[in-house]
Amino acid sequence: MNRIVILAFAVLLALPLTAPAQTRSRTTSKKGTQPAKTSLPPVNTAAKSDGAMKVANQIKNLTRFLYLLGGVAKGIEQVDEAVRKNEASPAAVQQNTQNKATVKTSLQSVREGLDQLEIYFRGTPELQVYYLKLAGSASGAAAAEDQAAAGHFDQAGRSLLGVVNRLTDVLLVMR
Repeated sequence: MNRIVILAFAVLLALPLTAPAQTRSRTTSKKGTQPAKTSLPPVNTAAKSDGAMKVANQIKNLTRFLYLLGGVAKGIEQVDEAVRKNEASPAAVQQNTQNKATVKTSLQSVREGLDQLEIYFRGTPELQVYYLKLAGSASGAAAAEDQAAAGHFDQAGRSLLGVVNRLTDVLLVMR
């Protein structure tokens, strides 16, 4: 307690000494000042519009895919459960295997599309400022691809929702 009182007293003594240190007033003239620089360089509106369109298309594709994945994943889970109980027909097992392969192939296509989008943003000078927000989208799709390969289709869908959120954040920054 005693230390706190001493420290507070020392701070109070130092405060009045700093105020008179500046003896002259500072004024700025309008003709000699430069405008403040922004942290983002100017972006070509055509390149920005094209980039935003590509992000929007990826969002549309992903949401359409997630909508379909929900039903397919539910069906896959039901057939897998029937297989565990030894109640599934051979035709259902074969269809289930095809559905799993289709989902895995589709996830690979999604990842490749996101890879291309990241490459486009990284390679386009006008869009490089947005690349940091976009980076990691393809790795999120790769994680979903790995989860689907392990048979965790529901978790793969959740990973893709994170990718959609990231892409949406990119669009918000680009507006």
